[in-house]
Amino acid sequence: MLSPHRPLRIVAVSGGLQRPSRAATLCEHLLDLIGEHVPSEPHLVELGELAPQLAGALWRSQLPAAAEQALATVERADVLVVATPVYRGSYTGLFKHFFDFIHQDALVDTPTLLAATGGSERHALMIDHQLRPLFSFFQARTLPLGVYATDKDFSDGRVHDEALLQRARLAVQRALPLLTLSHRPAPVPAETADALQVTGTLP
Repeated sequence: MLSPHRPLRIVAVSGGLQRPSRAATLCEHLLDLIGEHVPSEPHLVELGELAPQLAGALWRSQLPAAAEQALATVERADVLVVATPVYRGSYTGLFKHFFDFIHQDALVDTPTLLAATGGSERHALMIDHQLRPLFSFFQARTLPLGVYATDKDFSDGRVHDEALLQRARLAVQRALPLLTLSHRPAPVPAETADALQVTGTLP
């Protein structure tokens, strides 16, 4: 029997400017964890790759196709994961510039898992003091636990610190009830909808 639900579009946005990027690594880890619990189509948007296309634009209409496609991917997300390096106590300028182009109503009620990376633990509250207000503006459903990682939590391009691994798992587990609500029914194909309307099955 076919599931009435389609896979969740889970989009992660990494604000890392370099490659390899710890923010991107953290995004990929969180995407994998979510994928263990719900059928999903993961997408990773790396802002470092889009930086040359974003830097000179003041209006969305000025953006090239690749940047516009990245914005549209985020706006169509069922679930959003965001991770940014901490720069001077906040998210990077490029991260903010990217989300300045997102339509203000596009993320309403979208479950959003917040994450950040920094050089030390002293920046951990940045998630609640900077990221959470930003996504509250969009009326996104910021998920209960954020995930903060420092340089020492990574090794050989992977998350390896056990405390961080446990927090990431807990963050996803706490998020699952909201993710389930986002598991929307698959759209009915046009030809099927026409047939159902003829038979009176659809309103």
